[in-house]
Amino acid sequence: MKRTILLVILAIFSLEPMAQVNIYNPNANAKEDIQKAISDAKESNKNVLIQIGGNWCPWCVRLHKLFESNDTIKSIINDNYVWILVNYSKENKNLDIMKALSNPQRFGFPVLVILDYNGTRIHTQDTGLLESGKGYDNKKIIGFLKNWTVKVINEN
Repeated sequence: MKRTILLVILAIFSLEPMAQVNIYNPNANAKEDIQKAISDAKESNKNVLIQIGGNWCPWCVRLHKLFESNDTIKSIINDNYVWILVNYSKENKNLDIMKALSNPQRFGFPVLVILDYNGTRIHTQDTGLLESGKGYDNKKIIGFLKNWTVKVINEN
């Protein structure tokens, strides 16, 4: 009996962190957020990195935590992109935004979209291709981010 109670308590506590995740805001105005990001990108000569996903998605949470915690990745993003999050959930699928971005949700979640500083979509990235084993591959993510900077695009 004690073992069963202990297992139930452990199960409850293991579910708690996922229930408290609040990375993506279903109430955010994605259209306004994207327009502001484009404006900021133009002023700073950067591209826009849109991370689309939801709090319900473990891979979305995992990618976000990696972006926030890995100093190299964080530095590349800060130096080269205006980074924003767009929610996709049962509460708000942002279908008008998905349509305007050529329906990136078709790749699954999370999905990354790169806009140039004029707001033109220049790339959509299926993040499944950035995985290795049971997680994301830092080298693949760093390579992806470096390949879509303003500097690299303008060199070619």
